[in-house]
Amino acid sequence: MRPHRCTAFVALSAVLVLACPFRALADDIAYQVPDAETWDPPSAQRLATIESAAAANGWAAVTPPLRAAAMSAYAKGRFEAAGDWLHAYRWAALLSEPEDHFLSGWIDAIVRAQVNYPGVLNAYTPSQEPIGLRMSPALQAWVLGHPAFSEEFFANVKSVDCLPNVFALLDGLYRRGPGKFERYSSLALAIAVVYDVVPPPIWPHYQVSATSLPRRLPNPAVTYERLIGEDSAGRTYHRMSQLRADELKFVVDVAAPASELFWSESNVPYPLDQFEQTYFMIKYRDDRAATYAGMTWSGSPYTLQAILEEGGICVDEAYFACEAGKARGVPTLLFSGSGQDGRHAWFGFLDGEHQWRLDAGRYAEQRLITGTALDPQTWTHISDHELQFLSERFRALPTYRESHVYEEFAQDFLSAGDAASAAAAARTAVNYERRNVDAWEFLIQANARLGLEASSQEAVLREASLAFTPKYPDLEASYTNRVCQSLRARGESSLASYEERGLADRLQGDRSDLAIGQAAAILARSISTQSFGEQIGTYNAIIAQYGHGAGTLFFDEIVEGFAEHLAMVHMKPQAREAVERAREALEVQPGTQVAMDMDKLLERLQD
Repeated sequence: MRPHRCTAFVALSAVLVLACPFRALADDIAYQVPDAETWDPPSAQRLATIESAAAANGWAAVTPPLRAAAMSAYAKGRFEAAGDWLHAYRWAALLSEPEDHFLSGWIDAIVRAQVNYPGVLNAYTPSQEPIGLRMSPALQAWVLGHPAFSEEFFANVKSVDCLPNVFALLDGLYRRGPGKFERYSSLALAIAVVYDVVPPPIWPHYQVSATSLPRRLPNPAVTYERLIGEDSAGRTYHRMSQLRADELKFVVDVAAPASELFWSESNVPYPLDQFEQTYFMIKYRDDRAATYAGMTWSGSPYTLQAILEEGGICVDEAYFACEAGKARGVPTLLFSGSGQDGRHAWFGFLDGEHQWRLDAGRYAEQRLITGTALDPQTWTHISDHELQFLSERFRALPTYRESHVYEEFAQDFLSAGDAASAAAAARTAVNYERRNVDAWEFLIQANARLGLEASSQEAVLREASLAFTPKYPDLEASYTNRVCQSLRARGESSLASYEERGLADRLQGDRSDLAIGQAAAILARSISTQSFGEQIGTYNAIIAQYGHGAGTLFFDEIVEGFAEHLAMVHMKPQAREAVERAREALEVQPGTQVAMDMDKLLERLQD
């Protein structure tokens, strides 16, 4: 990590910014960056003049010259300088963006991501003022003068992050002490991108009533001060100043209040190298697991103390272990997944070697396929490849930093309508780091805008698929499926079907969950394009090829949906037959969770 660069603090007047946030500079006071300065990163003196110009005329006035400086450094091949000028430009563009304009785009993003759950939009009455007003002049000067923080910020910020709230949260934490903020800026960033919106009602899991556990994140200052205090006292298992924001967000997403977290430090005895044992501290309640009603904790408050005293089922064990880990500054994830006979919950944590252990409490005999966990920044499920990326920590490598800067330039070129430059920058980005998914996406978008013929675009998709084969099968599957979509669009349906089935066959061993996903897509296409007889034939073929010994996920993804589809078109006898065929193929054992699911489905299918 490069050392922080200090800048002279310029006292920016909020009154001046309010009075003229978007006024263009007159010709006689036009702000510009001398070309000679773009050979190097912006100096402290230059940053001070930028801040002065923004104070007098608004951040919008300095945005074009900063972009010009970034492009000049990029054209010269001055990689470090280009990255720093680009980040200065991106800060200026963000700080000058009108709040109503930002929120319009943000709402579109959360709708696309399907995280517009109840409560997430309630508190917003946007103005036309720039969102930079949410960040004090002192913090504006600080972020411009700390390139390492800028790199981390722009590498982590997502389209679903509500930046006006992120800025306000960062500013509130900065006001608690600039020195403390500088040491723990990654922690502050993690809190800001997690606490910017209220969490969804399914967090931290859905098997507890809202009465027993209110879905509320704590006061951000409480989390910040608690973790800094515990870190300073040496009671955290990881140093809070040495983890990145993309790791710390799995520490700050606590559902338990501070009092319970302090309690767990005294009552959970396991050190980090034995932390998996925390899961097994909770006595398993077979009586609760026996019925669906018993699987939801209700009535008494859902506290760590109560879980330890009363016992629980697997999801309670996982929750207890996760919260105890977060109390000690350990990034943790709560997983749920489908196995042979039912569903299970376990947890993952960052161990002492900075490797993610993603199978703590995961029983091998359950033959669990894979698990899902929530990303507390986006409140969406974390993809399989993102979990592997977390374990590999490649985003801390210099090669990724270079790749990311070229990716940022590709994004900017695309926004400016320069598809050729965007394609060149994105190609350089993926050459530096093949795992840079965003760079692949910008390359694909740029090629589409350049009007490349379908076969050439398919070649890039195949290249991307190969880049992630065999280590990241979900990405391999995603890019291969996009090739198949393109093939179908140009009339090559037989070849597309052949490639889809080949992919499903390759995935059936270690990643049968992805194979089931492929099979579900094949069945969905059959439902939309074929006769009922052909649909049943496709379903039976999928049962024969993928169903034997499959389990709960196959029931969820294939059997239940197809049976209910037949019932909706008044074919309940055929629907019951489809379920019974699946029961035989899946080798369902009586008394298991999947057996109960099948019985309930058959009840719904009775005439």
